[in-house]
Amino acid sequence: MDIKGFLSSEGRRKSFGDEYKSFKLLGGERRRQSVATWTTLRPFLPAAVPLLEELNDLHEEKSAADQQLAQDVSSTAVLTSRVGEEIEDLEITEIDRGNWSGRFDFLMSLLGYSVGLGNVWRFPYLAYSNGGGAFLFPFIIMFILLGFPLMFLELSFGQFAALGPAAIFDRICPLLNGIGHAMVCVSCMVAFYYTVIIGWAFLYMFKSFASELPWERCHKDWASERCYSHKDAADCTATNGSVYYLQNCFNKTEVERLNISSLAHNKSDRAPPAQDYFERDILGVTESIEDIGGLQWQIVLCLLLTWTLTFLSLSKGVKSVGKVVYFTALFPYVVLTILFFRGVTLDGAKDGIIYYLTPKFDKLIVAETWVKAAVQIFFALSPAWGGLITLSSYNKFHNNCFKDSLIVGVGNVCTSIYAGFVIFSIVGYLAKELETPIDTVVDEGPGLAFIVFPDVVTRLPIPPLWSFLFFFMLITLGMGSEFALLETVMTAVQDTYPPLRQKKVFVVLGVCVFGFLGGLVVCTEGGMYVLQLMDTYSASFAVFIMAILECLIIGWIYGADRFLRDIETMIGQRSKFWHYFFIFFWKFLTPATLIFLLLFNLVDYKRMSYKKKPYPVWAELLGWFMTFIPVLVIICMGIWRFYRSPKEKTFVMKLKKMLHDTPKWGPASKIPRSDSSLDIEGGKSRIVTNPGFTTTGNETRI
Repeated sequence: MDIKGFLSSEGRRKSFGDEYKSFKLLGGERRRQSVATWTTLRPFLPAAVPLLEELNDLHEEKSAADQQLAQDVSSTAVLTSRVGEEIEDLEITEIDRGNWSGRFDFLMSLLGYSVGLGNVWRFPYLAYSNGGGAFLFPFIIMFILLGFPLMFLELSFGQFAALGPAAIFDRICPLLNGIGHAMVCVSCMVAFYYTVIIGWAFLYMFKSFASELPWERCHKDWASERCYSHKDAADCTATNGSVYYLQNCFNKTEVERLNISSLAHNKSDRAPPAQDYFERDILGVTESIEDIGGLQWQIVLCLLLTWTLTFLSLSKGVKSVGKVVYFTALFPYVVLTILFFRGVTLDGAKDGIIYYLTPKFDKLIVAETWVKAAVQIFFALSPAWGGLITLSSYNKFHNNCFKDSLIVGVGNVCTSIYAGFVIFSIVGYLAKELETPIDTVVDEGPGLAFIVFPDVVTRLPIPPLWSFLFFFMLITLGMGSEFALLETVMTAVQDTYPPLRQKKVFVVLGVCVFGFLGGLVVCTEGGMYVLQLMDTYSASFAVFIMAILECLIIGWIYGADRFLRDIETMIGQRSKFWHYFFIFFWKFLTPATLIFLLLFNLVDYKRMSYKKKPYPVWAELLGWFMTFIPVLVIICMGIWRFYRSPKEKTFVMKLKKMLHDTPKWGPASKIPRSDSSLDIEGGKSRIVTNPGFTTTGNETRI
């Protein structure tokens, strides 16, 4: 209706004439009612004119704002049909959460997160013990079945909504909103002990600043009877007839008198100084987890340094992290390459590499080989931990996350294989030096990083240099993964409580202090038992369950085909084969593989032990409690959300509503969202914000 035209005299005459014609057509009772109504309202018409003019001005301002909004939308995203139907009530929630400065910032962060300590100290051991070169076949197959589909799912999931795990599941499936919080719990538990390992690496790096490494010789204050130093032995045997035994040098006469020649050549009863130094001096390992002991203050100080560097790197947000990870993600490759060229030139390196690559095809018919390959690729790429969703949530909306998944996924696999060459060239050299079989030398986990390799560097020219390079590489590998773990936790806090975005520094400080205090228990003399317990249980069965639920939500509840169409709004249209590939994997193959892994690990469960010492029952129960903390979070939050949700006519209707996405779910671009609660009455301005993503910190007011 043209209000200004109506208010003009000509418009009024025309309107009143039309009214008069209608009035003549009325008859009887209706005519008398119309006369009474008109008589009542006519005195108020002059007073209504200013109000009508004000409403007309508001109408014009709203139309102009709507046009501007439509232009913004058309330039940044595709309007969905649902949005078009609900354009009358607008809500675009804008959260100033920041974003990566460039695409390579994200790629480096993702590479640093995915390529971690496990690529260097776990994969080579699994390869040699599960078929050598033949292990690469199930490893690559499991990358296709599990690693790549889950990685692409989470990267596109986080990028589409621009939300961390704690907020994103609440919008796509309210009943299972606890999945995101469960992921945060896993990241917290892993961060507690992961930073302690980085602290060990810092301590060893500092110990490398010496003319002679402290673990090159057996020192009385920490060496055991079995400690055997090849340097002391070389110095002793330089004198004809002398024998080095039990850390003492016996001359020819004493050897013949005590008859210790055969005992001195028994290599099975020897322990390298690096082993005693790590277990007895650095850790001070107690007899069992029941004797937790006191704090190792050297480790505590290095843990404090680790958390301080983490705070300084994360306090400025993802943009500062994006710059730091250029170094933490790329420097390990520099050191690996240096170690590779040094390793392959060592005597015995060829034997180690041949042992690493020689295929044992009989291992391929053993189910455990395939399970080990699946577990390794699953934990190498870290899906269902929340880190992938968190990192991708800071991407620009049209970033090609499909290409990123391929680059980082393939890069991770190649890094694992490359690290195997480095480790086995060095292990081959050590085996020849010790004149022992290779399979008695190789180790995994902390044993490889803090015992085998430190022992190797003592046999190389300029040992402190190689020691420094190796442990500095471990630090950069660990810090890259640690940044993503902590960013997952902090993003969850800020997505849950948006006002805290303005206090980023305090959030980072609080998380770092909490992490430092939580890691102190691992810094005790019995901390190695705690670390092994947390490493085994904190991110095992629960992660498989969360990955299965992710596939259930995206593949079946929300719909794989629907989600792929969402992805196409970000990266462009794809072929039918591309659609069929991911639909088949997300709905069938990937969840089926995950269920098999979960069941196999439950059936194949064995009680924990460390140094052949079994854990007590209460420690096992504590481990299982850590396993089920994320599961309990999912169940409890689902029940609470179901109880607090609006009442429906039936239980089934309420359940159905809780399993489907909410009106707030949608792409992270300037797309209108409906919200019936918005009002322009009472002098309130209307705020248009964006629920997932922003490039500015200002609100748009209509």
